Formats: sequence, C-alpha cells, structure tokens
Amino acid sequence: MSYLMQAEERLARLRTRMAETETDLLVLGPSSHMAWLTGLNPHGDERPVMLLVSAEHAGFLMPALNAAMAQEITPLPLFTWTDDDGPMTALDALLDASDARRPGLSVALDETMRADFALLLLDKLDSPRRRFTDDTVSLLRTRKDEEEAARIKASHLLNDAAVEAAFAALKTGTTEAQVVELIETHYKNNGAATAFCSVCFGANGAFPHHHPGATALGENMAVLIDTGCVLDGYPSDMTRCRWFGPDPDPEFLKVRDIVEAAVQAALAAARVGALAREVDAAARGVISDAGYGDRFPHRTGHGLGLDIHEAPYITGTSELPLVAGNVFSIEPGIYLNGRFGLRLEEIVILREDGPEIFSELPRV
Repeated sequence: MSYLMQAEERLARLRTRMAETETDLLVLGPSSHMAWLTGLNPHGDERPVMLLVSAEHAGFLMPALNAAMAQEITPLPLFTWTDDDGPMTALDALLDASDARRPGLSVALDETMRADFALLLLDKLDSPRRRFTDDTVSLLRTRKDEEEAARIKASHLLNDAAVEAAFAALKTGTTEAQVVELIETHYKNNGAATAFCSVCFGANGAFPHHHPGATALGENMAVLIDTGCVLDGYPSDMTRCRWFGPDPDPEFLKVRDIVEAAVQAALAAARVGALAREVDAAARGVISDAGYGDRFPHRTGHGLGLDIHEAPYITGTSELPLVAGNVFSIEPGIYLNGRFGLRLEEIVILREDGPEIFSELPRV
C-alpha cells in the first residue's frame, strides 16, 4: 500500500471510530499520533501546529515557514500563519472549515500536545466536552497491520544481534558505559538509532531504571541489558540477563527460573479477548507464589509501536480486552536490593491463535 493510500485508509477508519464514539472533532499536535495518521511530524516548538479532523474536513494549522515541507508529505489543506500575523486568524478559518463553532462539541484532544496549544484551541470553542484520544487514535494505533509488524520484527532482529555482541564482548574491568557504546555503535553501523540502552552490572540491576555509568564488571556478577533501537521508524525493546563468571549465585538461578515461568504464564494468558489485567495477574501470580511478590514493583508490560511506550498497558487494573494486532511487552522482574535484578522481556504481537514473539534471542 502506498503512503497516500495508507493515510487515506487510516483517516477513513478514524472517522468511522469518531462516529461510533460520537466525537465531533479530533485535535492532534506534533506527535506520533499525527505521524501515524498523516505521515507528517512537523518540528515541535512554540509555534502552534495542529491537525483538526471532523466528519467532513481535515486540515492543519501550520506556521508558514514549515508549509513547503508539509505540502511534500500531505495533501490535506494547510491553514498557514506567519510570525508577523500570529495564528489566530488561521485558526479561526480552520475552525470554520471544520464546522467547529457549534456549542457543546465532543472533542478528542491529543494528550501529548503542548498545554498552550490545547488551551489556545479550547478557548476558541463554545462549551466543549473534551477527553483524550484513548478511544479514537490511540485505540486504532494499538492494532498493528502487517507492514508495521514487519518493521518491528526487523528492528528486533537487529537488536538481537547487538545484544549478542554485547554479551560476547564482556570481560573483567569493562564498564557499563563501554557496553552501551558498543551496542550504540552496532545500531549506528546497521542504519539504526538508539532508542534507549540500560546496562546494569551486579547490584545496579536491582534498580529497574538504572542509568549506566562507570561501574566495572567483576568476576561472578549478574549482567542485565535492557535496550532497543529504532529502525525504519519503529523501535525494539528487549531485556536479557546472564551471569558473568563460573560460579553463579544459586539464588540468581532460582530467580531466573521463576521469572521465566512468569513470562511463560503471561504468554499463555495473552489471548484474543483476555483482559490486559489477566496477563499481568498471570505473571504476578507466579512471582507471588514463589515468595517474591514484593520484589516485582512494576506493571507486566506496555504497548509498542511508533512510540516505545504506548497503549495497551498490561497493568493490574486495565480492563482493556486484547485484540489481534496488539503489540506489547511481557517483562516480569524480581529485584533484590544490594545483590542483583533479573527481568526477562519480550515484545509480542497478538495473533488469533496467541502471541508471536519478535525477538529470536533465547531468554535463558
């Protein structure tokens, strides 16, 4: 499918969803929502940029200095403004074209846009009923098509190779920062950018969001690598843990087996129609039953697409039914302060017959 056909198809699906949710107006700022819907992700600064979508019209509020670039990407009309004139006249014209002057409009507002952009828009409306995009754009983005799945797969295969190279290069005295550099170089040499990279030696792994630094690797230490790259617009995300040295801590091996069992339980629970909280409960139950429940302090997973964290979120409170095409992480962990942390993470796409794992790197 060509880019323009894809954008038209997504806009049509959005309008269907807007009708189903009785949404009169959708408003997006420069964001991954805008990029997903139109292919356009303009520079985000203090100059107001918005996409307004109604049942019959879609158009951009666009600074004139970005107009030429935007016109190369989208056929949607641009309501331009200059720094000398300001955005108000152009915004009024866009609201008129969008039939957005009626009182009490139901407005879905981009939760990621700048507050000043949002207030500029809302102050122009008459008694709007506003919410965020959870049941419109965000929901549509959770259902990946095969092209998106292929890009996510390619990103994960590159990530696999980088992590394998990192573990193979470990030696006594190597610092966390040096391993990060090795991984980032691997990404760059293969046409990708770093999404994030956390390398944790020993006790640092007990901090789920550790920032790698000068800690050096010693004999008989746990190593946790949680990293991802962005390739062709889509990220990867994967965590692997190994023991460096000939004498692994027996509790490390015990915890590894428990976390692996939690991954397997979550994979078994991840089925079309299951609630997100049921997947979280499956992983959490294994860890709690093993006596480590208080050492698993975070959710079981998050969605992944253009953003490395997006819906659906696999939490203990989410009532969201999972559907085919959902892409999300399964990443239970156990963290023992002062000793080590152990998390095993897969990104999966939910198929009609169950989850399909993107990474091909063994977990244990």
